[in-house]
Amino acid sequence: MLAAVGAGGFAWYERQQRDTAPQWRTAKVSRGPITASVSATGTINARVTVPVGSQVSGQVRELHADFNAEVRKGQLIARIDPETFEYRVRQAQADLEAARAQVLTAQANVNAAAAAVSRIGVNLAEAVRDVERKRLLVERGFIAGAELDRARALMDAATEEQRSARAQVEVTQAQTRSAQAVVAQREAQLASAKVDLERTAIRAPVDGIVIKRSIDAGQTVAASLQAPELFVIARDLRDLQVDASIDEAEIGRIRVGQRATFTVDSYPGRSFSGTVAQVRKAAQTVQNVVTYTVVVATSNPDLTLIPGMTANVRIVVDTRDDVLKVPNAALRFRPPDWKEPEAPRSSALPPWLGWIASAQAQAPGGAPGAGGALAQFRERLERELALSDDQKAKLDAIFAAMRERFAALREAPDDERPALAEKARAELRERIAKILSAEQRRTYQAMLAEIDARRAAGAAAASVPGVAAGAPAAAGSPARAATAPAKDASTKDASAKDASTGTGASKAAATAAAAATAAAPGAAGAPAVGGSPLQQFRARLERELAFTDDQRVQVDAIFATMREKFATLRDAPEADRGRLLERYRGELRERIADILNADQKPKYAAIIAEIAGRQSGRGRVFVLGDDGKPRALGVRTGLTDGAFTEVSAEGLKEGDTVLLGVQGATGTPTPARPAAGGPPRLPF
Repeated sequence: MLAAVGAGGFAWYERQQRDTAPQWRTAKVSRGPITASVSATGTINARVTVPVGSQVSGQVRELHADFNAEVRKGQLIARIDPETFEYRVRQAQADLEAARAQVLTAQANVNAAAAAVSRIGVNLAEAVRDVERKRLLVERGFIAGAELDRARALMDAATEEQRSARAQVEVTQAQTRSAQAVVAQREAQLASAKVDLERTAIRAPVDGIVIKRSIDAGQTVAASLQAPELFVIARDLRDLQVDASIDEAEIGRIRVGQRATFTVDSYPGRSFSGTVAQVRKAAQTVQNVVTYTVVVATSNPDLTLIPGMTANVRIVVDTRDDVLKVPNAALRFRPPDWKEPEAPRSSALPPWLGWIASAQAQAPGGAPGAGGALAQFRERLERELALSDDQKAKLDAIFAAMRERFAALREAPDDERPALAEKARAELRERIAKILSAEQRRTYQAMLAEIDARRAAGAAAASVPGVAAGAPAAAGSPARAATAPAKDASTKDASAKDASTGTGASKAAATAAAAATAAAPGAAGAPAVGGSPLQQFRARLERELAFTDDQRVQVDAIFATMREKFATLRDAPEADRGRLLERYRGELRERIADILNADQKPKYAAIIAEIAGRQSGRGRVFVLGDDGKPRALGVRTGLTDGAFTEVSAEGLKEGDTVLLGVQGATGTPTPARPAAGGPPRLPF
């Protein structure tokens, strides 16, 4: 009996525990394709729609086309009463005939004036001969001198009369030209009257289908300041377009050529396809909501779609194949009574700014004290050598190139790192010396001698057992690693040999070399493959845009300057970091665009558009731990299709179980909202 009572009590206790323990709703992490899309509504329209109007006023006498009628270009579709315009044509013809008669009269006057000139010319010739005869008679004394004077007066009068007749000829010729101009005017009026008469016949301007008719027979149309609309003709209903309104928050993800699908209410369950043909830059603001029109081209071979239908458009902006994905509910879920762990107080940057610290430490021109000893060395060179602008640009290019060399040391075997580091440092010094003048080289050599002396003292201290391992500021100091001179070959061989044998001093040296490598440009905080996002962005630009040597120098200088700005984000207020980061990122893109040629700019715009559609963020999912309690797992999120989201995290794999909610719960607890000014999305 005691055993039975004990067993029953234990069973009751287990049941109570099961009843009080939460029953989780779970889902599996799956792998497969995921597609991100933008949804919007739009209106189906014909690609070319031509309104047909009237340029003349009058009463509609005839209609030769109706709704849905197929018409051809030039086909008569309506006629306005032409009687008034016919009378105007007749009047213009009569005016033209009268003007032509005036021309004939003017030409006759010209002929008469020309005859008068000829007659006066004959009289003048006779007067000249009479003057000559009387002059001879006066010389011989046969007549008085008064007769000669009288003859000369008659000759002068005839001369003036001839001039007057010639002027009259010119007047009649001008009258003739005026009459001819009147004829041309009357001809133009007649042509205008005929055009107006022709315009009473309304003809189709294009081949197509009549989708709208706004008049009836007997209706009067008045064409004054604006032509009245009589018909609307769609050129070809087999080629349609969807004019969709996209919100300003999504328009940056839309590009020409993207695939789109849409549905209409008239055909439930049927999907139509198309492609983005145009992204119109004209913004439309309605109640402070800004949208942009995106034109999706589609075909309508069976004439199923009708202009004016409302379409529910889905534009595919990005697609990933074979990625890990979880239900969106897993990212929103937070277990009941979950408490956020308190973050340890530290002066270090938050994780989302870690790559900025890395990039700043790698910057060849970082601010002193903020970017490491290499940045201090570069700043000292610029300060003490008084470098010119051209030398500064070349120096930035040298440091940017050597940064990749130092980063490669992270992948080298431990026993080869010291020798490779010495070689890289020697090459850095040699390349810097080549861009200096004779006077600058002397100062530069003195500077290197001072650095060598400090490094030698540090190496001596590192040789003492226990010092190098506990004091990285000795031979492994970033300053000494970046600026120490190259040793002779025998020293390098001995160092490598000691490192391979594992002696205490050589181990300390190897530890120092590893520390130097970690502090080398491009190594700190950079991923093992591909470098930081900033480095990956820089490498992709050079690979796809094929920079010239001059552009490469300018790009290196731009990245060096912008790294300094990114580094200042660590001191910015938390609430301002996101805004400042967006500003700096925009400035970086604009400065790069300014140095590109016409062929490179379209490729660069495509790169930026692709990156803009693939920005990622951070999230969190909960999995069950070994103790049966929820365990938070930070993930990096990517594309989402509205139901599933792409995720990646160390330790998360296909088939893992994530929590979606609690069984029987009326709702999923609302996840904690991130603090204002939280981490923005970082990838370029």
